[in-house]
Amino acid sequence: MDFLRDLAPDSGPVYQQIAEHLRMAIESGQLGPGSRVPGENDLIKRYGVARVTAREALGVLRNSGLVETVPKVGTFVRRFQPVYRYGSRRLRTERWTSGATIQTAELGGRAHATEVLSVGTVAADERLSSLLELRPGESVLRRSRRYRVDDKPVQLATSYFPAEIADGTPIAEPDPGPGGVYGRLRDKGLGPERWVEELAARMPTPEESRLLELPSGNPVVTITRVAFTADDRPIEINDMTFDGTAYVFVYDLIND
Repeated sequence: MDFLRDLAPDSGPVYQQIAEHLRMAIESGQLGPGSRVPGENDLIKRYGVARVTAREALGVLRNSGLVETVPKVGTFVRRFQPVYRYGSRRLRTERWTSGATIQTAELGGRAHATEVLSVGTVAADERLSSLLELRPGESVLRRSRRYRVDDKPVQLATSYFPAEIADGTPIAEPDPGPGGVYGRLRDKGLGPERWVEELAARMPTPEESRLLELPSGNPVVTITRVAFTADDRPIEINDMTFDGTAYVFVYDLIND
């Protein structure tokens, strides 16, 4: 444990200092992917701290997505590499008009899969009707998916489309074809031209934890995205839930 520094007086809570020492060892490569991280007993012996302090330090790393704990085995540096999600760049028209899905274009050679959980028609509630400019109770098509990267579930997504533009089209099928749903909207002359996203962080629901296979204490990031046509007609709402430790969100900010 030569990579662990001594504690510095007046440098913040002890558990945060220990967590920072471990973080630096991970980020510098001294503790590589899959490496065992000093456990509670190791930290107690090295720093002379209480067990609760050692536990809090390791909890900081778990909540940051840097390590994972295997019960009765130990704590290890996570092997999974974060997914970089690019905001405006990922939605450029050439990505989905090329015949590839946005996910395929963004992930490159990393192993990934899309699981369609359900496709069906539902009645628009107050939120959906407001965002899609529909009357409450009007029919919308709902598509729910789960995304895996390197065989790890990382994202849930549920999209809603006005039924009048989606019913009877490939959008209502589990596989909408090359280019995904945006390709099919473009076929109808309704290709999206701009999007608005709202991003937030919270703790997951029990169902989200189950579907994303999240450990206790793992936060999620949510994004609600609304897609608009060139004449500002809202044509899709996409409610997305991400494993908060699996993603880095990157946005291009342009001075108009």
